[in-house]
Amino acid sequence: MHNYKTTRRAFRLYHSYNPHYFPLRLFQILFTNLTPFFTLWMSAEIVTALYEKKTKEELFLLVAITLCGKLFIHVMGAILGRCVDNALKQLEHNEAAAFNKKTLSLDYDKLENPEVRHLRRKIVENSWINCYGVTNMRWCLENLITYLVNILYCSVLFVEMVSLIAKLSFDIRGILLLVAIVTCVVLTVVIQSRCGKKQAAAWERSGDLLLRENRLGGGYSQSGMDSRFYKQQAIVEQVDRELSKEHKRLYSEINYIDFALRIPSYLSSKASELCSYLLIGLYCTLGAFPVGSVIKYVGYLGILTNNIGMLFYTLSSLKTNEQFLETYLEYFDIQNDMYQGSLSVEKRSDKQFDIEFKNVSFRYSGSEDFALKDINLNLKVGERLAVVGQNGSGKTTFIKLLCRLYDPTEGEIHMNDFNVRKYDYRQYLDLFSVVFQDYNLLAMPLGNNVASSETWDAVKAEQMLYEVGFGERYEEMPKKLETSLYKNFDEEGVNVSGGEAQKIALARALYKDAPFIILDEPTAALDPIAEAEIYSKFDEIVGDKTAIYISHRLSSCRFCDKIAVFDQGRIVQVGTHEELLTNTEGKYYELWNAQASYYA
Repeated sequence: MHNYKTTRRAFRLYHSYNPHYFPLRLFQILFTNLTPFFTLWMSAEIVTALYEKKTKEELFLLVAITLCGKLFIHVMGAILGRCVDNALKQLEHNEAAAFNKKTLSLDYDKLENPEVRHLRRKIVENSWINCYGVTNMRWCLENLITYLVNILYCSVLFVEMVSLIAKLSFDIRGILLLVAIVTCVVLTVVIQSRCGKKQAAAWERSGDLLLRENRLGGGYSQSGMDSRFYKQQAIVEQVDRELSKEHKRLYSEINYIDFALRIPSYLSSKASELCSYLLIGLYCTLGAFPVGSVIKYVGYLGILTNNIGMLFYTLSSLKTNEQFLETYLEYFDIQNDMYQGSLSVEKRSDKQFDIEFKNVSFRYSGSEDFALKDINLNLKVGERLAVVGQNGSGKTTFIKLLCRLYDPTEGEIHMNDFNVRKYDYRQYLDLFSVVFQDYNLLAMPLGNNVASSETWDAVKAEQMLYEVGFGERYEEMPKKLETSLYKNFDEEGVNVSGGEAQKIALARALYKDAPFIILDEPTAALDPIAEAEIYSKFDEIVGDKTAIYISHRLSSCRFCDKIAVFDQGRIVQVGTHEELLTNTEGKYYELWNAQASYYA
């Protein structure tokens, strides 16, 4: 017997996003599903009153009760429906927020782990295709509640019917008809369960197919320019035709399953309905209950058999959905294992933070090769360090270790004679202002982007923007710091060019006023002269802070106090520009002359 352990665990997590939703939804279902039973009950009373030739006053009272009751149920259902809609919006908002919060709270090494990224992508894609996962779970649970509520209401009427029948003497015909009804119900349940399992399996395969179609369309839409030059359209269309054929075969299979099982299910349902009419008619003629009750009891028996069948169909769907819930829970189960530290970072006005790499090596998860090997380097306060080397030499990995986005695989990094692992992780991160090559600006007001907070110091933010050369563009902005970047959420937002976005990112780094400023090739898309000008100007602004500049262009960092040359994950040379050029056998000399030849 399947215990739905995964569903129960996922429900507890999902329910925590808004504990008010499911109670409100249950209350709404209790009210809205009361309508057909109330209508059947009152219709039976009205028919009985007509058959027994009750007075007009009595008939009018029954009609008035029916209309007023239905109006009350409708009004209460509408009120509850509004509350449920609001609760659902809050639930979905909180679920999305929790999902994103989980992503942002992951250790950086896990955030960059391909397996973790693939897991997150699967969850998102599953939610797009057939809403598999928590959304499908919510639908199934709501349907189950609906069917159970209907069965509960039917049970009340069933008890009433049995109690009336029990007052009569034993009748073999009634027993046979009751057995026939039960048999039809069991048959319907079996058919619906089989249908549910087969269709669920087919829909699961359709989900995989739709994912491939979605990825094909997404990849093709991003290659518009390439497709024109390299005639990729024919290749894409061929793959699309193959997917279309598979799509057609699969949906034909789903339709066949539905058609093949719909007929026996329909016949079973009608046989149950026929037996219900005969049973109710029999006991009506025997005087067990009035003629109007034929409407009531036949109606609820039809609802009962249908809901029992759909109940088991939904349970099958719920079971199939569990594999997608396992993916969802697996993501939330990822544990952070980076040591957070507890030692407070001393707040020093002199920014006296000396950092030393001691025999540091690092290997990415899943890789057998070291990205960095035996790194030994001192960073002194106020120093200008350039980190240079070819692409893939380990420059960015070095910065990630310095900022504790990763911890070393071997060796230690010390700050003021303490292993950086011992420092409070958040406080340690606050020591660094970094502008990465793939920096990110938010579609929010300019002030929020510069300050990276909900509020900002207007005077300071404007000063930083002017210092990085953004002043001329800033003067053109209608709302100054209140001006929204981009048009994602504000139609009056402004779009900024790549160079302007870089300046905003530089202003953000300065605004933070951290002891360490790091530029990790944020200007790699610019030409060498423009990059050198930005680096040189930025160096004047940083003042007494420790600055680290990363570039594969050696000419951009000639002004630095010290240059560390990386090659294949190792530091092969350290010195000033002039010192390094004197070693004609060194890597720096080789790179310098190779790059200089392009501008000779």
